[in-house]
Amino acid sequence: MDPFYKFRSNNDISTSHSGPNVSAAAQSGSHITAPVLTNNTITSNVHIIHNAPGCTLYLPPSEETQTSASRSVILNYKKLICSEYQCVTEYNSRPGEHVLLSERYTQPLIIQKHRDPKEREEEICSSGESFQQVLSSRSSDDSVHLNALFDPDSRGISPSAVILQGNSGNGKSFTVQKIMMDWASGDLYKERFDIVFHLKCKEINRISGKKSLVEILSYSCSLTSDQISQVLQHSPEKVLFIIDGFDELRLTQDIYGMSPNTDPLQKALPEVVLCDLLRGRILPESFLLVTSRSTATDTLSKLLKGPQRFSEIMGFSEKGVEEYFQKFFQNEELFGKAYTFVKTNETLITACSIPLVCWIICTTIKERFKSGADVTSGLETTTSIYADFVSTLLEHHCQGLSQSVPTLLRSLGQLAERGTLEQQVLLDEKTVYETVSDPAGNPFLCKFLFKRTIRQETMFSFMHLSFQEFFTALYYVLLDEEESQRKCTQLFSIDTSSLTCPPRFAAVVQFAFGLLNKDVRRTLEKHGLFIHPKTQAHLKEWILEQLHRYMYSSRPLFFLHCLYELHEEDFVKEAMEALEKVSAYGVVMRRTDCWALLYCSQCCQCMEELYIDTRLTYEKLLMILPVLHKFKIVSLILEGLSDSETTELMCTLKREQTLSSHCFDVFSPFTNLISIHLSISKELSSIRIYPRCEDLGASLRSLSLAFPRAGIIDIDWTRLSQTIHRGDSHALLSFLCSLSKLKKIEMIVDCLSKMCSAWTLQIIQNCSSLTELKVDACFLPEEGIKILQRSRTRPACIMTFQGFMCNKQSQKCTQYKDCRCSCNQMMKIHLNSQGFSMETSQRPLFWS
Repeated sequence: MDPFYKFRSNNDISTSHSGPNVSAAAQSGSHITAPVLTNNTITSNVHIIHNAPGCTLYLPPSEETQTSASRSVILNYKKLICSEYQCVTEYNSRPGEHVLLSERYTQPLIIQKHRDPKEREEEICSSGESFQQVLSSRSSDDSVHLNALFDPDSRGISPSAVILQGNSGNGKSFTVQKIMMDWASGDLYKERFDIVFHLKCKEINRISGKKSLVEILSYSCSLTSDQISQVLQHSPEKVLFIIDGFDELRLTQDIYGMSPNTDPLQKALPEVVLCDLLRGRILPESFLLVTSRSTATDTLSKLLKGPQRFSEIMGFSEKGVEEYFQKFFQNEELFGKAYTFVKTNETLITACSIPLVCWIICTTIKERFKSGADVTSGLETTTSIYADFVSTLLEHHCQGLSQSVPTLLRSLGQLAERGTLEQQVLLDEKTVYETVSDPAGNPFLCKFLFKRTIRQETMFSFMHLSFQEFFTALYYVLLDEEESQRKCTQLFSIDTSSLTCPPRFAAVVQFAFGLLNKDVRRTLEKHGLFIHPKTQAHLKEWILEQLHRYMYSSRPLFFLHCLYELHEEDFVKEAMEALEKVSAYGVVMRRTDCWALLYCSQCCQCMEELYIDTRLTYEKLLMILPVLHKFKIVSLILEGLSDSETTELMCTLKREQTLSSHCFDVFSPFTNLISIHLSISKELSSIRIYPRCEDLGASLRSLSLAFPRAGIIDIDWTRLSQTIHRGDSHALLSFLCSLSKLKKIEMIVDCLSKMCSAWTLQIIQNCSSLTELKVDACFLPEEGIKILQRSRTRPACIMTFQGFMCNKQSQKCTQYKDCRCSCNQMMKIHLNSQGFSMETSQRPLFWS
């Protein structure tokens, strides 16, 4: 009889004056529980028949006593779970080392929805901010917390079994540990489940011989078989089994043709027992939570009892990554430095959605902090992080592989290359099985089931497009010398026409250079992977040739990334000396571009020119500031700076000796209407500002101020900004007079009005250091000229005015649009300490 349904109140029970008569039969090895037995005292006529040799009588306590005993067992079990699960042993932990779960665990993004191919492609191909937007859209629609995994759905149906799917390194086992810890602490499923058992498929694989479910559970927890039996029989409908890592379970026989096993005490092969538990043949009232990689989810779904619910761990959202970094470093300053650095790299911040990558990056940076090194040298290359991730999965998630690591990675590389060249991220089942021998057991691949009308279609992909590109590069550099050179040359020749954009397969090329790095090669060699020296030489020769070819385009930015990934200082120095000019024409400078420029420039002593014609934010400017002095000529366009940023910029320029550049040219708009243009040459420095002083009877369009080379540093930039914003000519005059080293002023006005003429004279008289003032005006009306005719300048001062005079007797031209009219004559006025003179000037060619 079923040992968990031993007592039945039916026709087997008869009553008498002294109480009920109970008749029951037991098979060998089973127990009988009779509620009429209380306090170990027989209170009724009990007739016991046993005809099984060796059978012993078991008189259990009453239901109340049994409940009390079960509670005691569960309470002790919870204490042991809390003690065992509160700590985490990390991949690099030495004996006895651990960290607290609370210092590492961060809630990942979990959704309960299958996505269509378009959504999958969107997730795989996006990066940086666009990737975070994709995750955010998933989070807002279908995300779920751990405490809601078993909640009823919109139709009121609660699942008996929940599938928790996730890619390798996405934190499935970590999440299970958190569930166990929170349940034992009373923070999760307190009313729903009396007891939770954790079964690891990796450990079940190591159990030999035939075992019962109770015995298998006793291997996995601190309870004895008798205690487990006692707990299970009390209320099986309040039991949760967590099966962790179904994809790792070795199914050695036909799981679909097995004979049913319904008894928790019946012995069978461990995988057979586990499959019967999954199917609901054993303890059908219990609940199941099963974790698996996507490559085994379809097999699991066919085995699992219903009703089922599908959930997937997508990894960390942007907020989750930030929270993980905070918990890891537990120091706001270190957290700020590390997180800000990683956030600048679109590839890395995207990869950080994978919790294992997050851990690798944080661990790497923390080691650099301990050694006192700068964070930027702590996380040397993107390639190194990807290589460490692959190495970790090979070491800890690839047990029992049917092929060698080089063979596995070669087949993965062939698959990745095909997808890359065909620009496909969702790979059909036929192609995958033709290339990879065991896709289901491969930790680097993901598997999806999509609906196609009345059928299902199976597709595969890499975790992200960046991993597909990484494996393509790895495949190329691991080939023999001739084949590697042929493949690389073929890749390099694709899309060489554009001078402004990086090549189509830029990421593959950058990863290829990163794989040449000596530390990365050392990581690969641990797994029997070697890069031929001639392959290394070929790639280095290629980039030197390309630097000469694309010197006067924006392509050098791409080459800087290749050199950054290589991270070989001597060769980077050689390459940078061959590159005379670094330019960015028509491209938006990313923060990763700034890091690459910073590193490569630090490797050399002096370069000719840096030219960036797209708006550079203040944050990005600060990133490259330490190396600007290495360039003889610097030309930058900045985003609008605040007053404080302008002041800080000028102080920093002086501190970093950036002004030692032979020519330094910066244009920065404060707002849409107000800008500043900073230019420093060998002898002079100048700024051009664009104020809007409308109280001069004319519009002041721009004002250029020239100083001796170092004189510009003494400017009160905050006051200058405030003066520009006020638009008051009196305040501007006062500011100009405060500049003790001001040598020359050039201004552009619409019209030299009477007030404007008087204002310029005030400037020349009151600015003691000023030696030259030049005014370009559209028109020179008589009223303004008359003021100048009656004036003189200080000794050694020169004033020059140039503009059109209208010869009409009335309705004279005053507007810019009238400049081309034949009635207008270009005139030039000279004013010095000797007096006033005026001459006819040749009309500029563009006015003719």
